[in-house]
Amino acid sequence: MLHPNSDREYSTRPTKSTLARMGFLHLLYLLCLAACDASRTREWAHHGAPMFADLTPREMKAVRAYLHGITEFGLTDANNAALKKNTILMIELQVPRKLEALKALDRGHAKPPRQARVVVQFANQTKPNITEFIVGPLPSPKSHEVKRFKGDRPIPFESRPMTSMEYSHLNQSIGKLTTKAHRLLFETTGGFTFTNCSDRCLYFIDIAPRGLASGERRSWIMLVKFVEGYYIHPIGFEILLNHKDLDPDKWEVEKVWYNSMFFDSVEELVEKYESGAVQKVSLPRHDDNDPYSTYIPRGQSNTPTNIHGAKLVEPQGHHYHIDHNFVEYAGWSFAYRVRSSAGLQVFDVRFNGERIAYEISLQEAIAFYSGDTPAGMQTKYIDAGWAMGTLSFELAPGIDCPEIATFVDLHHYFDTDKPVRFKNALCIFEMTTALPLRRHFNAFKGSYNFYGGVDNTVLVLRTTSTVYNYDYIWDFIFYQNGVMEVKVSATGYIHATFFTPDGLQYGRKVYNYVLGNLHTHLINYKVDLDIAGRGNSFQSLDLKYVNFTNPWSPKNFIVQSKLNWTERKTERSAAFRYGKKFPRYVHFYNPNKKNKWGHQKGYRIQLNSHGDSVLPRGWHEENGISWARYPLAVTRHKDSEATSSSIYNQNDPWKPVVSFEDYIRNDEDIVNQDLVAWVTVGFLHVPHSEDIPNTATPGNAVGFFLRPFNFFDEDPSITSRSTVIVRPDSDGKPKVQRWTPEVVGHCVTDKSFFYNGTYEEV
Repeated sequence: MLHPNSDREYSTRPTKSTLARMGFLHLLYLLCLAACDASRTREWAHHGAPMFADLTPREMKAVRAYLHGITEFGLTDANNAALKKNTILMIELQVPRKLEALKALDRGHAKPPRQARVVVQFANQTKPNITEFIVGPLPSPKSHEVKRFKGDRPIPFESRPMTSMEYSHLNQSIGKLTTKAHRLLFETTGGFTFTNCSDRCLYFIDIAPRGLASGERRSWIMLVKFVEGYYIHPIGFEILLNHKDLDPDKWEVEKVWYNSMFFDSVEELVEKYESGAVQKVSLPRHDDNDPYSTYIPRGQSNTPTNIHGAKLVEPQGHHYHIDHNFVEYAGWSFAYRVRSSAGLQVFDVRFNGERIAYEISLQEAIAFYSGDTPAGMQTKYIDAGWAMGTLSFELAPGIDCPEIATFVDLHHYFDTDKPVRFKNALCIFEMTTALPLRRHFNAFKGSYNFYGGVDNTVLVLRTTSTVYNYDYIWDFIFYQNGVMEVKVSATGYIHATFFTPDGLQYGRKVYNYVLGNLHTHLINYKVDLDIAGRGNSFQSLDLKYVNFTNPWSPKNFIVQSKLNWTERKTERSAAFRYGKKFPRYVHFYNPNKKNKWGHQKGYRIQLNSHGDSVLPRGWHEENGISWARYPLAVTRHKDSEATSSSIYNQNDPWKPVVSFEDYIRNDEDIVNQDLVAWVTVGFLHVPHSEDIPNTATPGNAVGFFLRPFNFFDEDPSITSRSTVIVRPDSDGKPKVQRWTPEVVGHCVTDKSFFYNGTYEEV
């Protein structure tokens, strides 16, 4: 047995220096592992991003050629004037199943083959129908299969979106009808006509949904003066036209509305008008110099016009990196696309390599109106039915996006025979919010200990949708502290109808004979959260008062708030209804992962909204927007529950092809599951005189924040090198510590403003 102090015994123990070296090597090993893991995570995210990229024009053309090559389909061109024909309505990307996509994103496996979703109108057959196909693999498709909807719901043929050819026939039909009422319209409007006109023309606005029950296709048509901003120039002449038949010669007028009176036909109206049985409406003669509905500046302005205002610049280039549809910025990475049917989406959203959400996507936007005229009463717009994603037109540099933004072209295939290029329809840019992300001034005995501040720069992903009169500006905003903001700003023209005295119950007079109709905007988003993995749970937080004896003064009591968490274990318990109290916090967390302080890693959703329900539950058209019952609903992820709405719900909301209520009807368990949050935001808009000529964005922006809640060990923006610290030195002089160049410099573009405004087949 060796003596405990013998040399041999001592020599077997590592020295302090050896332990230090071993510790250093172990730390180095862990750092290498972390670096390798981060590099691999980034590589796989980049590798998987193309799975979510929109179809290229080449892919769209290949899909079209493949389907046109199937003889039994009998497909013909969309620009064929006939309505009784078989045509492709839409081609867009079919996103892969989530589990297949995750194999590529999380393990680096091969990406699943790209596929297309194709909507085909089979009108040239005994029983017309709409059928959707999944076509692939791309770019050289060889097979197709029928795409099914949840519950195998069929797509009613009458629920199909309107096409340019149907509009063309609608225009011709209205031309014939208005010719019969030429004198009435001419005298009413002070010289405007629908046909044989030059600069004093009438135009029409069609109202949806198209009827009062499933299977109908009849639309109220409202005539307006075709001048700049024609949406706010109604003339008080509205027609209900049944256009269900595929032979336009068989279309019929069912009702006519003029000066608050209903007629069964145009002929009846004209007869009574000419006999004096109908009081004539005589609008003030239109003054071509009246700027009422135009953007032409008027009135006094004290802002100097010989210099430009503030501009956003990047003195030393971008902070962000873009590779096709893959974007990286300040710890963030994501893939994006703009779905033709509904609009902007991001996938595989990560911060510092850790996935926060698999998908965040715009689903639907509605504007439900009230009014005294038939058109005002009937207007219930469900915008995916107008292929909201394809209405993403060119963005103007310096106005819609900063000049320094990266502009991206989009391509869509909807109601066309070739892919259509929408130039500069999406933009990506970094901006300063002109507000510090964090700051503190530490006052101390008439002086200070230190000042610390971090500037708040964010990355913005933006596109727009101009759905007839309204313009929606869609923003996804990424902050340096792991916060993501989803926002929509509404602008454009109000939807207006002819003024009647009773109309003041449903809006406000904004011009001679013009009523701005009250309406509610609601926007629905899908948020497929994967907080530190797919196994997530959900809880809500409220505060409740507690009353207890004051421990240091037993004669008194303490009343204060305490946390009151509620576990939401089923889908129904996690569906919050409008009209009910909404929790103070809604929190998604991973029950299996904790941060350094023992808290379960989580994110919460914070709403910025004052939306409310638009119709009583189950009332006719409300069935088509059942998602709008809930500011927040939580479901288990299913590939069969990919969207909350469809392009068919607009024209058949009574028996919708996609019914969100089906997703929560079975009330499944949502504990430690792959969860999806369905978020609805919105606002009431009572039009007012300041909405002329246009609704402005301030005050008309709503959305929500995704905010980390114990996801990190500390604020992740602590890594920001945009930090500035100021401390007084021994002489009291400020000593500035910073990690970025001291002098910023300045620059602005020397390019003249240019805007084309076109989109074209490619």
